[in-house]
Amino acid sequence: MADTTTAPIAVRLNASDNVITARVDLMPGTDLPGESVTTTQHVPSGHKVATRVIKAGEAIRKYDQIIGFATGEIGVGEHVHVHNVEMQDFSRDYEFCVDAKPTAYFNDSDRVTFEGFKRKNGRIGTRNYIGVLTSVNCSATAAKYIAESFTPDIMKAFPNVDGVVALTHSTGCGMAGDGDGFENLQRTLWGMARHPNFAGILMVGLGCEVNQIDFLLEAYGLERGPAFQTMTIQDTGGLRKTVDKGHAIIKEMLPTANLALRSTCPASELTLALQCGGSDAYSGITANPALGEAANLLVRHGGTAVLAETPEIYGAEHLLTRRAVSREVGEKLVERIKWWEDYTARNKGEMNNNPSPGNKAGGLTTILEKSLGAAAKGGTTNLAGVYKYAEHIDAKGFVFMDSPGYDPCSITGEVASGSNIVAFTTGRGSVYGCKPAPSMKLATNTAMYNRMSDDMDINCGAVLDEGISLEDMGQRIFDRLLEVASGSPTKSEAQGMGDNEFIPWAIGATM
Repeated sequence: MADTTTAPIAVRLNASDNVITARVDLMPGTDLPGESVTTTQHVPSGHKVATRVIKAGEAIRKYDQIIGFATGEIGVGEHVHVHNVEMQDFSRDYEFCVDAKPTAYFNDSDRVTFEGFKRKNGRIGTRNYIGVLTSVNCSATAAKYIAESFTPDIMKAFPNVDGVVALTHSTGCGMAGDGDGFENLQRTLWGMARHPNFAGILMVGLGCEVNQIDFLLEAYGLERGPAFQTMTIQDTGGLRKTVDKGHAIIKEMLPTANLALRSTCPASELTLALQCGGSDAYSGITANPALGEAANLLVRHGGTAVLAETPEIYGAEHLLTRRAVSREVGEKLVERIKWWEDYTARNKGEMNNNPSPGNKAGGLTTILEKSLGAAAKGGTTNLAGVYKYAEHIDAKGFVFMDSPGYDPCSITGEVASGSNIVAFTTGRGSVYGCKPAPSMKLATNTAMYNRMSDDMDINCGAVLDEGISLEDMGQRIFDRLLEVASGSPTKSEAQGMGDNEFIPWAIGATM
């Protein structure tokens, strides 16, 4: 249980900040110890309090960074939120590479291991699934029927196989046969087809779609074989014949897939997808920086940590370019930011459309505030690479993959890019599962963790409530990651989640 008698009632993140964060609901007239501030209004838990007079147009500072600008004068002790804060453009000095420094790798004798599946191509899986992958939405029902035909009774004979999962989606036709949207889909399908958490793949198409299976095979050099087979409904003779044939194909795959056994593998073979969803003000104080510490540990052990959600680092990207290993890497990130500014403008949106209503209820005011907290998931090591959505990640260390902030879509890209495990922080309480990659949930606050304990793997609220350091919480997360990678089920896996979260990023007109 949280010790509310000793935990602070408000949190200051930097001496230069002009706001602090309420840890509990603050009533008017509450004195804030150490701040010489008395609240003048009700301030909900997770929301901000002004610690000095902030003049109209003046920057609001949190984390010693700009998170917005005052729309009018804000008095000491006032509630600082969407009613008196707005977004404005301001210059950000990217200062490429100035904070890059040598990574303190662990000695070989100190590097840790996990129990994973070694594939013939040298890649390492954390799970052992067979996948039914669709080229187009028109084959989604067939794929689901094929997967569902492998009942628990049938699968009892194959205890080393985690299951047969259908990866269906809503696109693949009525789209341009080139450009960003088509390339995104093809990279995603290619990444899933070769993902090390799959022992075998059956790809099912309709037959007449824009996204032809043969186009994918030719573009990415995929070759059919016992563990990778394809079929179309039209050539097979309809839905029922397709389901029957698909069942027969996978039935032949299962005995070989069941021969896979876990063996000891270095942690350097882990690629960790970093994600946050249903965020609140505590995300940037507890779970995200604690996950950043775990990411640091993974990088120091030679592994890879993947930050994504480009709209949710907007306004904090200059902190990442400073850590880039080269100007070229930093420029790639800036190019993605500019692409998103153009993308949202031409679709009559804006980057500050995020945070969501739930984020705002949790105390987040602008995308700048959310981004600063979200970027903390990436830790403090060098930015070693920047990748397009679902692009194969070939660098070790901390990297960035371009994606929307929509969690299932973002994680789909990270997994397609090679992530074999997911760590997902949440403050409001996101429930999410991901097949084929196990997804750990990290709660930002104790109240939500207790309320949703069936869904949350680790309570990072203990950072504030019990005084656990971010470094110690990061070690807890890292240790649990190794357990999960070795086969220990996450809370989402225990509830059978992950069959419906495959969402490739669709860009462009539906025609």
